[in-house]
Amino acid sequence: MKTQVISLFAVTCLALGTAACSSSDGGSGAGSASGATSGGKASAKGTTGDISKGVAADPAAVKLLPAAAKSKGSITVAMDLQYPPTSFLSPSNQPEGYNVDIARLLAAKLGLKLTIKNISFDTIIPGLTGGRYDFTTTNMSATPERLKVLDMINYWTDGSSLATKAGNPLHLAINDSSICGKNIAVMKGTTQQEIYLPALSKKCTSGGKSAANAVVLPNVNGALTQLASGRIDGIFYDTPSLAYAVQQHGSTFEVAGKQYDKPASLGTDLVAIGLKKNSPLTKAMQQAMQSVIDGPLYRKTLNNWGLGGGAITTAGIAKSPAS
Repeated sequence: MKTQVISLFAVTCLALGTAACSSSDGGSGAGSASGATSGGKASAKGTTGDISKGVAADPAAVKLLPAAAKSKGSITVAMDLQYPPTSFLSPSNQPEGYNVDIARLLAAKLGLKLTIKNISFDTIIPGLTGGRYDFTTTNMSATPERLKVLDMINYWTDGSSLATKAGNPLHLAINDSSICGKNIAVMKGTTQQEIYLPALSKKCTSGGKSAANAVVLPNVNGALTQLASGRIDGIFYDTPSLAYAVQQHGSTFEVAGKQYDKPASLGTDLVAIGLKKNSPLTKAMQQAMQSVIDGPLYRKTLNNWGLGGGAITTAGIAKSPAS
């Protein structure tokens, strides 16, 4: 399959639909990256400062808060700050990214102060179920296993792609048998590791080929290092993060071909807020997220990070694909 090195905006548009990326900022549809040129070059510059500054609490959300949360006056979010453009640390060591913006907006809508805890992705769910953190906005999709222990609230759409060395010398694509027998990096605790790559490997073995060799790594930065050195053949992860990596590393890497076309049985590309199962905060959080979606800052922050095509209209409670 012919591939090319493309920008953050272009890859995001391919992943989420070109039409979705064509409407203007603030329109009724999903907006484009702010200031994007007709040539599709990335111009999304992120959010400067705290996007929630001056945002008033939503009375309907505050009314749903449990007394303990009101009395405490603060809420704690867990996220892995190693995944630009959705959650990462700035050069001055400050949390930045789309998911950081959303967490700040949610706290503002609830009338609470926000504490951000930077932890590895695979420890987030144990931390939520153990009561160490209140919620997460960290590119987590709803799976049957996660829904057994978490309440999850949809807040945008994402997707998965394959990154390779520039030029894609092995001619890899995530939707065919070219990855069979290859060393493919996945991040620990992600749906790519736990569900998507095993499903693809099963197709490989069913067709008489070797399964893809999953190389489980803690973060994208380590995966890029191994890809550059030839220790792995590709990286299977969230499209926006891989597209951002391509943009940041010049002509070193590329996103190969189309986004993963996963079977309907594996769910949608919806990304969800996670809270402990039956959390007393869930109803308030859902109302706060809907209030964010209904306001102008939801599409603004998506567009700030070049993710405008991922906007949704309803903060629904996530359900298992099997339900």
